[in-house]
Amino acid sequence: MPVVKNIAKERLQQGGLAVGLGLRQLRTADAGLIAAACGFDWLFIDCEHNSMDLSTACDIATAALGQGITPIVRVTGKEAHHSTRVLDNGALGVVVPHVDTVEEAHAIADQCRYPPIGHRSIARANPVAGFKSLPIDQFCQEINAQTLVVVMLESPQAIENVDAIAQVDGIDALLIGTNDLCAEMGIPGQFGHERVTDAYRKTIDACRRHGKFPGMAGITEEALQERYVGMGAQLLLADQDLRLMMRAGNQVTEFLRGLT
Repeated sequence: MPVVKNIAKERLQQGGLAVGLGLRQLRTADAGLIAAACGFDWLFIDCEHNSMDLSTACDIATAALGQGITPIVRVTGKEAHHSTRVLDNGALGVVVPHVDTVEEAHAIADQCRYPPIGHRSIARANPVAGFKSLPIDQFCQEINAQTLVVVMLESPQAIENVDAIAQVDGIDALLIGTNDLCAEMGIPGQFGHERVTDAYRKTIDACRRHGKFPGMAGITEEALQERYVGMGAQLLLADQDLRLMMRAGNQVTEFLRGLT
């Protein structure tokens, strides 16, 4: 297959976990190599909550295509140009934040899929295809198959609409943004609250009914990771570079300060 394989999507289709690393601080082209060496399956290149520009995000994504890891970009908004520009320049998928309605999900699927599934404009000079001049029908079919389109559910309204969102063709995964969901529920930081557990249950059940992959983001406590993965979460944003660096840095300094 000429198009680069989506390792994360393949893991999900096999019924396994796809474990991702969030990038906020790491901006170099070897980010994928570093993450792959740690056992991660995909990069969550976060353009929503950092100052990374489009060019840097696409450089990291393009480099990752040959590094044994899948580059996925969390875009800044639901408008088409946010997703299509990164997909045309190295990303093998997008995460679209704050998706609350089935209408929004339909629009995202439409703009991220080539015909006949959607109406994404065709840019054949694409790094995912190795810049090869494939027949257009083959190009569209293979890139559609390898692209992972993820919507984030981050509000009570999104959870209320989860069954309808899960039925949208062209959407692959429903990723719960637990931090924002808790805040919207009026229970900030209570990631193990019964209402959050119920939101995961509803999302996982809807995904199972309609052939989508349920995801977990914002959960770093091992006991809660075990809970939600045990319930069926597969697409996992396991942690982010900044949090890992802060945790490791604090451990080092606390140990060394303790020697005196």
